[in-house]
Amino acid sequence: MATRKPSIDQDLIRDLANILNETDLTEIEIEQDDLRVRVSRAGTPQMIHAPIAQHQMPAPQPAAAQPMEAAPAAPTSANAVTAPMVGTVYLSPAPGAKPFVEIGQSVKEGQTILIIEAMKTMNQIPAPRAGKVVNVLVADGDPVEFAEPMIVIE
Repeated sequence: MATRKPSIDQDLIRDLANILNETDLTEIEIEQDDLRVRVSRAGTPQMIHAPIAQHQMPAPQPAAAQPMEAAPAAPTSANAVTAPMVGTVYLSPAPGAKPFVEIGQSVKEGQTILIIEAMKTMNQIPAPRAGKVVNVLVADGDPVEFAEPMIVIE
């Protein structure tokens, strides 16, 4: 008696890929019972048949070989405020509104300096310390990755 492999739902994978394209996400993952499907722009879809502990972080995936880009010279200072999550940056509370902060402005610790939209949730990002904004490294509407430098406060 032959063991039957579970079939891969091609329509599900196509739907997930379409969601990636429509939302500009780089990765999407769903889990149903003991089946987990992950679709990523950087790699290939994966299907894993193993129970997953709740709140368990997925193992890091090796990065796909891509051409190296020159890193910005000065922005990676120790004073850079980095993105705590992946999402889209907004520099003002509403389209056309005055930005939360501008270069040369003094900020207080805890003051909102920008918003990151992640999964349709607007997350206010506070200044981690008081100081003067010396550089804004992102533009309104830019996508950001985890730990990406966004604003330099000295």
